Amino acid sequence: MPTILYYLSLVMISILFVLILFILIGWRWIIKRMVKQMGKIILTDSYQENLIELMPGLRHMGIQNMLENSLRAETGNILFRPLGGSSKKWPHLDPITFIPAQTSPFPIDGEEDVDVAVTIGPKAKKPMEIKIPLMISGMGYGISLSEEARLSLAEAANNVGTALNSGQGGIFPEELNTAGKYILQFSKTEWAKEEDVIKRADMIEIKLGQGALAGMGKKVLPQNLKGRAREIMGLNDNEAAIVYENFFEDQTLVDLKLLVEELRVLSGGVPIGAKFGAGGKIEEDIDHLIFMGVDFIVIDGGQAAMHGAPPILYDDFGIPTLHAIIRAANHLEKRKMKGKISLIVSGGLLVPGHFLKVLALGADAVYLGSAMLFALAHDQVLNALPFEPPTQAIWYDGKFKDQFKIEDGVKTAEKFLTASTEEMKMALRAMGKRSLKELSKKDLVSYDELTAKMIGIPFSFEPLEDN
Repeated sequence: MPTILYYLSLVMISILFVLILFILIGWRWIIKRMVKQMGKIILTDSYQENLIELMPGLRHMGIQNMLENSLRAETGNILFRPLGGSSKKWPHLDPITFIPAQTSPFPIDGEEDVDVAVTIGPKAKKPMEIKIPLMISGMGYGISLSEEARLSLAEAANNVGTALNSGQGGIFPEELNTAGKYILQFSKTEWAKEEDVIKRADMIEIKLGQGALAGMGKKVLPQNLKGRAREIMGLNDNEAAIVYENFFEDQTLVDLKLLVEELRVLSGGVPIGAKFGAGGKIEEDIDHLIFMGVDFIVIDGGQAAMHGAPPILYDDFGIPTLHAIIRAANHLEKRKMKGKISLIVSGGLLVPGHFLKVLALGADAVYLGSAMLFALAHDQVLNALPFEPPTQAIWYDGKFKDQFKIEDGVKTAEKFLTASTEEMKMALRAMGKRSLKELSKKDLVSYDELTAKMIGIPFSFEPLEDN
């Protein structure tokens, strides 16, 4: 005999069927009623009580600023953006375009190879040679990225013949063994200073500052840094990971000059350089680095991002990458250091066109950060979406880092670097060039008159011979 539960189930199924049928047949009517009711509210409520009031408010303030102010009101603490994203739009490289070769000279045949190899620190005892001008920026283990993400980047860099920067996190043996060319970021920390690591490095970058954080340090509390990274970084159980503001107490330029000399001796003569965030005194900063005796300079523009920096340092410090590269290249030429001190640029460089334009403007190589992270994570961000941010797949403390597949990360990071390089080679062929060394700002024009004037390239509205 059928039970009461059986009949109740039949009733429930019947009701559900009727509801589904009603939705399928009457969805237009339902939507029309909803729109009519909402429209009546929006079109008849007074402005002071109307949801539309939000539109001019958001246009005036911006969604990002509104959300960040809400978080300030909620926490009462300094905010730390997890992956950059300034609320302002910086002047950038988009108004600049390349001049194609079509009648004289002619394009280079697509089957011909184009030389894009680069030498960093040509005057060093052991210059660093890489096959492509794209290097992976410093995004440290523990401080930002997971072990899986770092290993993926290391293997991808090795496979394409470029260099990986350690960042200011811990350095674990598997990464050193996997990476090919390895750049040690010598940061204002207690860790990553071991002599064997210094001797393993192919290049050493003294980090004085960066675009997203200026010269400031940071503190990572013990509860936010657990696991193997603490051991690698030599931290006690209740000890915070601290990145200081300076290397020395009462620091001077002489101290930094002596540091450069010490690292040069310890490393056996690899290129020693320094990184700083581009600012209004960029020529003075470069002069100080020349005094320090560096082999290369890394300039991080105002659009740069990092794992956790206060919005005020993102938005209200520094100068645009475009301005920085022009001023830096011009000043190195003025000081007769062009070709002696290598210039590396980073900050807001996201696509192959950006990379090649910066090289045309005077950089010897570029660092890729955010673009590499998105390529690395690729479809593995689906482990986190839609309920968590995509970076939760690759951060050291990310909720889904254990689901990250290293072999997939290697493939997507390597393919991104390869595809970007091939696009750049195609662009060089389109300009009639067989080598990156032939590229210069003479290959550029701009459709923005001020940009053209400040760079010293033709304004595209005027005939080339008039410039």
